[in-house]
This record gives sequence, structure tokens and C-alpha cells, in this order.
Amino acid sequence: MKSYLPGRNQTMVSAIILNIKTYSMKRSPSIIFLLFLLVLPALNMHAQATLDLETGVVVTGYNDVRIPGDEGTLFSLKDDLTANSKIYYRIKVNYTIKSRHTLSVLFAPLTTTSDGSIPYDINFSGTVFPANTALDAKYKFNSYRLTYRYDIVKKPKIDFGLGFTAKIRDASIALESADLKAEKTNVGFVPIINFRLHWRFTEDFGLLFEGDALAAKQGRAEDILIAVTYRFSDHFAIKAGYRILEGGADNDEVYNFALFHYGAVGLSITL
Repeated sequence: MKSYLPGRNQTMVSAIILNIKTYSMKRSPSIIFLLFLLVLPALNMHAQATLDLETGVVVTGYNDVRIPGDEGTLFSLKDDLTANSKIYYRIKVNYTIKSRHTLSVLFAPLTTTSDGSIPYDINFSGTVFPANTALDAKYKFNSYRLTYRYDIVKKPKIDFGLGFTAKIRDASIALESADLKAEKTNVGFVPIINFRLHWRFTEDFGLLFEGDALAAKQGRAEDILIAVTYRFSDHFAIKAGYRILEGGADNDEVYNFALFHYGAVGLSITL
């Protein structure tokens, strides 16, 4: 199997990968994302590459927290504090092989903030914040995903595929006052089912329904987009729609369930 990165470039990639191996996943999950971006293009498998850029506004639907999950105080980063909306972005690279097999890597960072005061004591991650204390909260849920999907249906007007996503979450919840600060961090692996349905109802316009979703005893995760698409040419397309991100976990260590609403616009570039 030949490489797209011969000679000096291949040597450079090998050196970078060697350096990457010296880091642990827990120290920097973004290293895993970089590794995927370096390795996938080097595979000569007649792949068609697509760069998918997405941005927009994200607002909090709910965000309920209790840490520790069995002894902490239950409070809301949305209802008890004031959650701030923000601009977000996502970057995804797809490699479609022989028209039906798709490999993709996704970097989806998310950080939101809340502020205000709560009229009762908050026991959070072993620290007690007194009632009516001015609080600042920071919620981070960065996502790094590697997906394989197979298109079961491949027709001129409809594509439908199912696959598997390996997700690394880099999450933290921090609470801070003028005198106190506490934070809970978590880096972990989550397997999810991936799906994608694209209906082209005209030559250029289409309806896209895609996402990752799975529910289990340990918790649940859903990241789903519905959007209208428009193709300018064989190389450029845009989309606009609504994304929902929801999920959480309930155990002795952490209780957290959150919902986020996204107003999304995006640009796809076929290389």
C-alpha cells in the first residue's frame, strides 16, 4: 500500500507520531485528534476527502449538577445561576472510500459559563460554598471522535448509513467564588452509534439528519443535527439547521445531565 506522503514528508510524519506517543491521552486528548489527521490522509485507498466546518450559537437548555453524586448538593447551572450563550465551532474531516465507507475525525469543543448566587449552601466536590455567595461556574465538555460509517443505502436522492463512533470526552465542571474554588475533571472513552440520512429533494437542496447517540445504565449521550443543505458545486456546500447535544451520567462520583441547543451553519469543502 503506497502513501500520499513520500520521502521527506513521510519521515516528518513518522517523527511527529513518535513524539506523540510520549504523551498520555489524559494529559492531552487533542493529541489523539492530531494523530488521526496525520495518519488517515497517508492511506492510499482512493479516498475522497471533505472538510466540514460548523459554527453558530449555543445556549443551555438545562444543566443539573451534583458532585459527588451521592453526597453533593444538587443545583442547576441554568436555573439557579444565569447561563451565558456563546459562539461555538466544530471541525470535521471525512474520508469516503469507494463511495460507501466513511472514516471521519471530529473536534467539537464546548465551554459555557454561568454566574449568580444561590440562596443555600452548595457542597460541590468537597468544598462548601455559603448561601448567597457570588459564584462563577465553568462547564467544559470537549469531544474528540473517530467514526466509521457504512452507507447501507446509496441512491441518487438518498444516502443512509450506520456506523460506530469512538468518542473521547475531556470534561470539567468548576465553581468559584472570591475565596473558594473547586473543580471536577473527567477524561474518558465512550462508544456511540453513528447514523446519517441525507435526502436530496432537488438537484441542489437537501435535508440532512445525522448524529451520534446511545443510552445505557451508566448514562446517555445524544448529538443530533437536522439541517437544510445547499450544494453550490461539486466542491462546495453549505448547511443551516438545529443541533441538540444532551446526556449525562448518574453515579456515586458524578451526577450531571445537560442539554444544549445549537443554531448551526456550516460549510463543506470537498478536496
